[in-house]
Amino acid sequence: MRLKGIFLLLSLGAFTSYYVYQPIPDEIEERWKLMLTDCFFRSLSHLADFSELLGLKDYMGVMMFITFAERVVPVSDQRVHVTEELFDEVQVVVYQPKLQGGDTELRRAVIYLHGGGWCLGSARMGPYDLLARQMVMDLNSVVVSVEYRLAPEHHFPVPYEDVYRAVKHFLQRVVLAQYSVDPGRIAVSGDSAGGNLAAAVSQQLQQDPEQQLQLKVQALLYPVLQALDLNTPSYQQNQNMPILPRTLMVRFWSEYFTSDKTFFRAMMTNTHNSPESAALLKFVNWSVFLPESYRGKYNYSTPVVALSAGGAGSDGPSRSIADPRASPLLVPDAVLRSLPKAYVLTCEYDVLRDDGVMYAARLRRAGVEVTHEHYAGGFHGALMFTMWPTDFLIGRTMTENLIRWLQHNL
Repeated sequence: MRLKGIFLLLSLGAFTSYYVYQPIPDEIEERWKLMLTDCFFRSLSHLADFSELLGLKDYMGVMMFITFAERVVPVSDQRVHVTEELFDEVQVVVYQPKLQGGDTELRRAVIYLHGGGWCLGSARMGPYDLLARQMVMDLNSVVVSVEYRLAPEHHFPVPYEDVYRAVKHFLQRVVLAQYSVDPGRIAVSGDSAGGNLAAAVSQQLQQDPEQQLQLKVQALLYPVLQALDLNTPSYQQNQNMPILPRTLMVRFWSEYFTSDKTFFRAMMTNTHNSPESAALLKFVNWSVFLPESYRGKYNYSTPVVALSAGGAGSDGPSRSIADPRASPLLVPDAVLRSLPKAYVLTCEYDVLRDDGVMYAARLRRAGVEVTHEHYAGGFHGALMFTMWPTDFLIGRTMTENLIRWLQHNL
């Protein structure tokens, strides 16, 4: 019996080690902490798959546990005044410095858009609340954190339209005056899917003939920027990397557009392009826009155009992937030329690395001033890992560098 107990204990330990351990590049710091963090994410993902298979709850419904677990109630403190408001019927959380006696100076403003693959996340999550407070204190700025509606309950373009309406509402002189904001010092920023929305909003505002006030800068943090080619070198190199493996990113894209699982399967095999979207592949040709150092051992091949695979014909999802409001990397150079100064953060160990690298390259080619900050030991989502027990040094470094850039450029 004693030997049997020892054997079971050793077996359990071996199984646990096998499940927790995942090869992680040496360049990434705090590797074991990342392994343990990713073990939780993978376990939740497996549970979500199983729940969906049994018909109990859909995948994203289970994954929303992450959002609920980190949700906080934004409240004012000694230095920051917090209010929850509606901007053109869109929920926002507004963070402002508490007024000092005789303080009449106009302030900067940062409009922040949270990540989560358009399906998860919230402006009311702890890491976003912490980031907003740091921006308020370090920049003496107003921060507007937008609580846009999420897929799959609200497919594209609803999340984008929520953000656009909220931003346009804020960019009115009468509204800016209420918050003592300088109309010439307003930024938009976002991480991951929030970076996608920030880039799209920046582009569309420039093309809106009714828009009088414009953004001064855009800060895009490991943004997702195109859905046409899901086999870029970074998608291949990092397909099993922690936090955001390729399968999860493809699922986010699919759920953003449709609940049709055949479209997800087509996206997984990179055969989801229609003739309409294929005509725009020239804007995401990584053999042209990706510097040699990022291409590695991978050779470019044009994604297959499948007229009927996974709904890739003339239906909604096919049109959506070609829409620049969903894929900002698809706009021509003429649109890029008028965009505000940009900060683009990318991580080496992130499937979205090449989206950001190509966008930075195209912006520069179009004459836009760009600061591209690449983290050789970075991984997706690192900026949000700043609170115990998942506080990573790289997350704090990213936050400090972002705020420093905003101090000098906003």
